Amino acid sequence: MSGGGATHTPAPTVTKDETIDILPIRILRAAGRFGIETLEHVGHFAHFIGEIFRGFAEVKTWAPELVKQMRGIGVDSLPLVVIVAGFLGAVSAFQTRYQLFPGVQLSVIGLIVRQSIVLELGPLLTALVLAGRVGAKMTAEIGTMRVTEQIDALETLAFDPVAFLAVPRLIAALIMVPVLVAIANFVAIFSAFITLILATDVSPLDFKAGLQLAFIPFQVWYSIIKSIGFGAAIALVCSYEGYVSGAGAEGVGRSTAKAVVITSVAILVYDAIIAALLAPFIQA
Repeated sequence: MSGGGATHTPAPTVTKDETIDILPIRILRAAGRFGIETLEHVGHFAHFIGEIFRGFAEVKTWAPELVKQMRGIGVDSLPLVVIVAGFLGAVSAFQTRYQLFPGVQLSVIGLIVRQSIVLELGPLLTALVLAGRVGAKMTAEIGTMRVTEQIDALETLAFDPVAFLAVPRLIAALIMVPVLVAIANFVAIFSAFITLILATDVSPLDFKAGLQLAFIPFQVWYSIIKSIGFGAAIALVCSYEGYVSGAGAEGVGRSTAKAVVITSVAILVYDAIIAALLAPFIQA
């Protein structure tokens, strides 16, 4: 078209072959961004753990908070743990009794219930329950302090925020989670005993004989070793996610949900690792 008017240039088109060539590049870029972000979070988490170890020296900072955190993690969680353990024992007893083949000695029920609760179900379910209750509360508390600039105020007052917030929660979790697991194991086994006696044909002598069968003290220590790692996972992950929480209520909510998910996965992974390493030592 003459007269100096603007000419229309057609938009470039992307052919199917070019789209196929671009797609692998996009996938590689997305994978690269994910890998970099993951390594960045791992580095920050490792630095946070280092700050916790350094904060152990600040005894005057974390000691006044320790009893409060032990009560929040242990005493306040006890009713929920007892309820979960009670139903766990009852269900385990029913399932074990009615899955047995005819002719099997009833004393084996006590053995199966003891092994399943003490070695696996008691520690694992208690830790997952605490991850939802204690872990979410822990992340929300620290995250709220982050978004309201209370952590910045602690630094202004020459308080180590990690020693004040994370260290007492970690120590309290290392102490109270094993205690709660021990209580849960006892309640679950007692609940199984009552259920079997009142609702099935299992006698007290049969259940007692099964409890004593092939028992070694390391089976109890195996449960405690698991619970210590579970407590560390809850305290470390949830404290960290709260400490690096984003701004606003949405940021705190996102950090809380993320903390519970990561803690639950960490508990399951740790449980599998301990089972693979220590399972040969729990045989009588």
